[in-house]
Amino acid sequence: MGETTLRVALAQFDVGADIDDVLRAAREEGASIVVFPEMYSNGYGRFSADEREDWIAAAAPLGGDYIERFRAAARLHDIAVVATFLERGEPKPFNTAVLIDRRGDIVLHQRKRHICFFDVPEEACAAGVSSEVVRLETEQGPVAVGIMICMDREFPDVVTDLVRSGAEIILVPNSCRLVEDAEVGDVRLAGIRAMAFQSVAGVAVTNYPEPKDDGHSLAVGPSGEVVVLGGRAPELVMADFDITAIRAAQAREWFRRVR
Repeated sequence: MGETTLRVALAQFDVGADIDDVLRAAREEGASIVVFPEMYSNGYGRFSADEREDWIAAAAPLGGDYIERFRAAARLHDIAVVATFLERGEPKPFNTAVLIDRRGDIVLHQRKRHICFFDVPEEACAAGVSSEVVRLETEQGPVAVGIMICMDREFPDVVTDLVRSGAEIILVPNSCRLVEDAEVGDVRLAGIRAMAFQSVAGVAVTNYPEPKDDGHSLAVGPSGEVVVLGGRAPELVMADFDITAIRAAQAREWFRRVR
């Protein structure tokens, strides 16, 4: 890899994968960031009517043991990680992702803004209200990173906020069929490519493998080109972004980022 290549590891695994093993493997492969799928604390698990309250009660606090496991692993393996979970909240929990830097510090706390309020399990959740960008310290220097969660991809306000805040890389924990959907085919893949092109940013999406979803975790460059596309099975998908090239494209294509 070149000096400006930021490698992002997409942890396309079901719940139960050993966090230390995943981060260790990603670091050995030269990754600077690992991204887990959406709501990894419970596998984006559904519930029946009589299970709803138990599902909510299992939500984890931001400062609790669940996130501390990721913080400890980030410190141990010297790698940043996007951890996802059902976050305890009042009166409702949140679908949340946090970016933890290589020192184990939480540097970005993002709640899903466009929840699936029309269906289980997110009818039990509250929506987030804003999006921020952080300059994450990496071996390639500081990189402007933002997060959106699954259906946030499909609404212009989220990406607009990230672009206005200078995002260079957008990390997307996900849980849905991306390429092989029975109703819409690969339209979500097309939407991710269009978003990257319109925003002149790198986009990395981590999805659950089959049978939960269809895998196909992917990364897209600032011209909408697919950098890498995973398969259907559990795997660690490596995505390489040329940060210098992204910055040059943003300077050249500045008009796409005017919101």
